[in-house]
Amino acid sequence: MESRWLEDFLSLVDTRNFSRSAQARYTTQPAFSRRIKSLEEWVGAQLFNRTTQPITLTLSGERFRPVAEDVLRRLYQGREEARRIGEVSSQTIRFAATHSLSLNFFPGWLRALELRSHTFNTRLDTSQFNECIHMLQRGECQFLISYTHPVIPMQLPTEHFTSKIVMRDRLVPVTLPDTEGHPVDQLPGTEDEPVHYLAYAETSAIGRVVEHMIATWEEPLHLNRVFVSHMAAVLKAMSSEGRGTAWLPESHLTREFAEGTLVRAGDKHWDIPVEVRMIRSRDPLPDMAEELWTLLPGEEDCGWG
Repeated sequence: MESRWLEDFLSLVDTRNFSRSAQARYTTQPAFSRRIKSLEEWVGAQLFNRTTQPITLTLSGERFRPVAEDVLRRLYQGREEARRIGEVSSQTIRFAATHSLSLNFFPGWLRALELRSHTFNTRLDTSQFNECIHMLQRGECQFLISYTHPVIPMQLPTEHFTSKIVMRDRLVPVTLPDTEGHPVDQLPGTEDEPVHYLAYAETSAIGRVVEHMIATWEEPLHLNRVFVSHMAAVLKAMSSEGRGTAWLPESHLTREFAEGTLVRAGDKHWDIPVEVRMIRSRDPLPDMAEELWTLLPGEEDCGWG
């Protein structure tokens, strides 16, 4: 059994699609399918039900999933700890965060924390949401900074991981103003004139929150999806060019609201509350990481879902 088979398995659990997982794992779909089949032969049971769209886990797959997550997490944590023994940089605190939080949250947050203590030696790795989750599971970072909401599947068992809230935010629908300062697009739109909608890609965590709100909205909502990106910064730039309406974190919009370059596309009942959490393993961390953790206010909890 190869460790990459477990990585393949968890990727397919995330995407529920062979072709997307093959692309994410930088291989061809036939090669990826063969590796999944090899894992099923090693386990001795079928792990995925391939007759459904999207594919689903079998009962055996559901039972095997936490085992695969735990094995990989311990394997990569063991590798990282072995590496740290001989590393001069063992005091480096390693973070993982999505592009949006890396650009708009992390620098100011870390600076405010250091003003209360001292400068830490840190490293920040930026990637898409699912890869950031996997980095924490594999022990490749000590802290994950992520938006959380009940509809975002974190896949982090509470017996192994804990968190603290570091910011409360809101996703706000914004659009370009007209010459009189009124929104060019106005929610909920009409059947004849739907709102041009700038959407997040399916790999985006906050995109899942927005899509859930749209899918469960009780009133008529008329949207015409005209653009997709996994980065909030790209959606903000497109909205600023008059391309349409995007739900953006309110914390990213201070300057735009002050200058009037973007305005709300609807009143506050269209806003979606979200939290930014710093998540860590319950296992002991290096001293510097534990020191930083103690500086965070608030109680530990697992309320990310």
